[in-house]
Amino acid sequence: MKGLARSRTLVESGHGAEAGRQASWWLPAELPSVRRARRLTRATLAEWGFEDQIEVAELLVSELVGNALDHTRGQARLSFAAVDGRLRCEVEDEDPELPSMRAVDVDAESGRGLFLVDMLSNCWGSVATARGKAIWFELPAFADAHVESLDALEAIAA
Repeated sequence: MKGLARSRTLVESGHGAEAGRQASWWLPAELPSVRRARRLTRATLAEWGFEDQIEVAELLVSELVGNALDHTRGQARLSFAAVDGRLRCEVEDEDPELPSMRAVDVDAESGRGLFLVDMLSNCWGSVATARGKAIWFELPAFADAHVESLDALEAIAA
């Protein structure tokens, strides 16, 4: 894949789906990177045994990568980590401005990404980095803890 770097590290803790795992990719500053990020999300979570989290993670990763590409010119880094019952997804970009949720007009066609992240994840945040900033969210790494997020997603779609 052009312009895509990948690193994967297994962290020693736990067993099976509980074992700590990390994966990271650089995504080029081009529109197809959003689709690539969704594919990487599906493939990684399926490989790690987190199939029940794929739908929500894919939606939220798509939002964050799309925002990174809209608001910065450089590459974005997509990272996943699964440790101690949590799946953490992170998108780093070169824009140093930290995000904030703002009121969005009902008729607006954009501006709801962080609301989705806030509603569907267990927790989320952002941090300044040497390159710019990273926005992250966490989901439970176990299927039974994920039912509330799926119910919230279905309510939004209705």
